[in-house]
Amino acid sequence: GRPDPRDAATVIGAIRRGVELVHGERCGALVTAPIAKAPLMAAGFPHPGHTEYLGALAGELWGAPARAVMLLWSEEVAVVPVTVHVPLRAAPDLLTEDEIVETGRVLVRDLRRRFRLEAPRIAVAGLNPHAGEDGKLGHEDEAIVAPAVRRLQAEGVAATGPHPADTLFHAAARARYDAALCMYHDQALIPVKTLAFDRAVNVTLGLPFVRTSPDHGTAFDIAGTGAGNPESLAAALELAARLSAEPVAP
Repeated sequence: GRPDPRDAATVIGAIRRGVELVHGERCGALVTAPIAKAPLMAAGFPHPGHTEYLGALAGELWGAPARAVMLLWSEEVAVVPVTVHVPLRAAPDLLTEDEIVETGRVLVRDLRRRFRLEAPRIAVAGLNPHAGEDGKLGHEDEAIVAPAVRRLQAEGVAATGPHPADTLFHAAARARYDAALCMYHDQALIPVKTLAFDRAVNVTLGLPFVRTSPDHGTAFDIAGTGAGNPESLAAALELAARLSAEPVAP
């Protein structure tokens, strides 16, 4: 239960080896366990997390740039954060119209190709309370989020928003969309972990292969106690098998 930067090379090497096995068609999908980011970074790991490293490996091995996007999927709700592993203070400055549009494009493409949804419905959350309240609670929703939604709509995407995030995740609201595109990490992950903590799966979109992972962290605090719950890992294995069982849809 005590992470050690000296283990970083082994952890990083295991991830690379897994991607190499998929690239060599010796495996059909990659399922990863949680990693501890702090000791990896202490050892010089340049990526903020698994998702970004997998995108870099995909570009290296497949020879084409990959925009890796983090989807948290469950039967109850599916969410994607536009800004991910950055301090909350930095998220608004990193949020751009292009980032929202590009993330939305990857989300829609893979919902079609891998999840077989012909016309995915995307609900886009606002950044500010009440989605900015017509500019009274911040201008980002009017100036950045709304134009991005309009661009996605112009491309034929069934996108709506920006919606106030505090009313986007109750049962009636969830019935109106297939995935929620959120503006920052906790806005996306709090609802999915509240509704489906033991069943949600982290799926990396935008890669030339299927990758899933449990939606939780390393849980060092319960290491060795026997209290760990394997349900999310089992769900990750099951979803990876499902997504890789058939050829990718055009």
